[in-house]
Amino acid sequence: MSTYFNLRSVVIAVALTTGLFAAAGCHHDSEGGAAAASCLTDDKLVDQNGNTVALSSLKGKPLIVDFIYTSCPGPCLMETAKLANVALRLGNDLGSKVTIVSISVDPEHDGPKQLLEYSRQQGADEKGWYFLTGGPGEIDRALAGFKLSRQVEPDGSVGHLVDMMLIGPDGRLIREYNGEVVKAQDIVDDVRKTLNKGGAA
Repeated sequence: MSTYFNLRSVVIAVALTTGLFAAAGCHHDSEGGAAAASCLTDDKLVDQNGNTVALSSLKGKPLIVDFIYTSCPGPCLMETAKLANVALRLGNDLGSKVTIVSISVDPEHDGPKQLLEYSRQQGADEKGWYFLTGGPGEIDRALAGFKLSRQVEPDGSVGHLVDMMLIGPDGRLIREYNGEVVKAQDIVDDVRKTLNKGGAA
């Protein structure tokens, strides 16, 4: 019995440690300086209009990033609605000074057509807002840049990633949010601080 519980403790400890790393993202260090690596990979993804986009090509402006899938029954709709509110508050700065990126975690089912339809249904078909998909490997590598991974169940269902991130113009993480609880105005305030300070909220 003791061997069973010891093994179980190790498994739990490993799972917890893995979870912490998975949630860590490309964080600032303890002194508040930026981590060495950019979150934005060179992997080629495809947007809702069928255009090829590498995340690294979006450097130069602050990015708000979240992770969705079009068949999501609830959380993704709420997050997209929240970012639509952010887009409204940003006004003309969206596209010209700030970019929003929503990455599908279900590339097996989300192609450009599905993402375009989703963006229109959710009132999120805005200039400066990219809905991105790609091959499963490309999506996995893109998520790894944020120190995240997607969870696909044996029945094909997809786990939710409620992370939202504010990425600086240099591609490094400025702030990470819980998309279920963060307020749209708080994201906008952080974006404004980033723009005013030239990159750091």
